Amino acid sequence: MGQAFGLRATLIGALGAAIGLSGCAKPEPGSSSTARLGPTSAASLQIKGSDTLVQLAQVWAEAFVRSHRAATVTVTGGGSNTGIMALIHGGADICNSSRPIAPSETAAARARGVEPTEFVVARDALAIVVHPGNPITDLTLAQLKRIFTARVTNWRELGGHDEAIVINSRETTAGTYVFFQEHVLDSERYAVTALLLPSSSEIVRNVAQDRGGIGYVGIGYVSDQVRIIRLRRDAASPAVAPNARNVRNGTYPLARPLFEYAAGDPTKIERMWLDWVMGPEGQAIVARLGFVPVRWSGG
Repeated sequence: MGQAFGLRATLIGALGAAIGLSGCAKPEPGSSSTARLGPTSAASLQIKGSDTLVQLAQVWAEAFVRSHRAATVTVTGGGSNTGIMALIHGGADICNSSRPIAPSETAAARARGVEPTEFVVARDALAIVVHPGNPITDLTLAQLKRIFTARVTNWRELGGHDEAIVINSRETTAGTYVFFQEHVLDSERYAVTALLLPSSSEIVRNVAQDRGGIGYVGIGYVSDQVRIIRLRRDAASPAVAPNARNVRNGTYPLARPLFEYAAGDPTKIERMWLDWVMGPEGQAIVARLGFVPVRWSGG
């Protein structure tokens, strides 16, 4: 289908690249396929936002342009906040976000004539990770809150080694930062000692090298360099691991949807992308990268 637009096929993956808010004009709605997609980049897609989603989106893009050979897809990270701002200001066709768009952001978009359209493209279990040498196997949500607000500062207080706790968090522009703050910290502030890191990969790397480290990352970023902590909703609840089955049956307490947003009704190329992402090939990639498909068979 992409060949109908008469464009070349390329892929540019640029994790963490700067967002140019005026660099990508939003296609004009209501015109012919070529015209509405712009005079210079007709079948191109600018996709920006969530660091949690960026690797998944890059793999999606590589596969998408193989089957839509005329399309150009550019994937950029930078965080959900950055992606949403780019969508509002015409710097992105599709925004990746690990949290729902906030009412204030929707209002800001509408003030500029943009109506964000939401699509749930995958699901995630936010995994709590520690150093492999940490003997703690599970925590309650209340204990997790006490750790990340520095009410508990040594693993000994939780039955672990006499080791200072080192908090690793995403930076404030990340949707994951906001999700964790709302769902674990009950919207309280993080400890001032928390290390604010620009990517989930850096959290994994930091925790793997620090016996006192703890952090949170999307399940697709967990590696064998760190160990996953099982979570309990409270002291009387069972300890639950972050996996696809527990996301689907609702027992893992930090499960969340992952979003893509378009600015209004998707254009033809945006619709092709979204249909493909939520189709069998796109959802198979979701599972392969460790996230949870929104559409699955069985299980």
